[in-house]
Amino acid sequence: MGYVEELKEFVEVIARLRAPDGCQWDREQTHQSLRPNMLEEAYEAVDAMDDNDMKHLQEELGDVLLQVVLHAQIASEEGAFTLEDVTRGIKNKIIHRHPHVFGNTKVSSTKEILDNWDKLKAEEKKHRKSAMDGVSKAQSALMSAQKISKKAVKQGFEWPDEASLYDCIKSEFKEFQEAKQAENRDLMEEEFGDILFAVVNLARWNKIDAEQALLKANKKFISRFKKMEELADKPLTEYSLEEYDQLWKTAKKALN
Repeated sequence: MGYVEELKEFVEVIARLRAPDGCQWDREQTHQSLRPNMLEEAYEAVDAMDDNDMKHLQEELGDVLLQVVLHAQIASEEGAFTLEDVTRGIKNKIIHRHPHVFGNTKVSSTKEILDNWDKLKAEEKKHRKSAMDGVSKAQSALMSAQKISKKAVKQGFEWPDEASLYDCIKSEFKEFQEAKQAENRDLMEEEFGDILFAVVNLARWNKIDAEQALLKANKKFISRFKKMEELADKPLTEYSLEEYDQLWKTAKKALN
């Protein structure tokens, strides 16, 4: 059986689950109730990619597909759109944004491809009034910050050099310290946000994905902490600061 037949049968399975005599849980779901599932499945698929686990990735991509088909089924029942509309829409968009493949446009570099993509996207989104329109409200704050800064840079709003960006970060730290000295909690939160936004721009400047960098840092910390737990000869809560520091260094060395 080909993938077209498999997909058709899968769509029919989901429709059956949503039928009046189908599964009560599936019938109760809405776009909003499934929102956490969409995010969770997408992140689990990314985890499988990071682990280079192809068997797991296959499974997780299936879970992502489940969310797509479920949302399309719900929308179809509401008369909003169908799965055919979804696939037709993305097919047409991809063809339109690749004129160097499906048309006569000539390009000589990846940069030209991306510049052309942005130009065509802007033509499609003429209803947007601001360069800041289109930033997802649901994605993580780090991802939003990096996308916001990229949009600003495309409009020419950029630090003249990396040194000035470092100066900006130092300035934000100073302003946070001043807010702390003033014991102004609201201003401390605001200035801390400015620190994070400036650091995200440092990541963008160096072509680093801030979200992925922090995820890797989280993963590294967890690994080292678990190693400390393995190496500890007494409860960690009983360790002094000096003992903790030595145990951390030992765990770090053991994992390298």
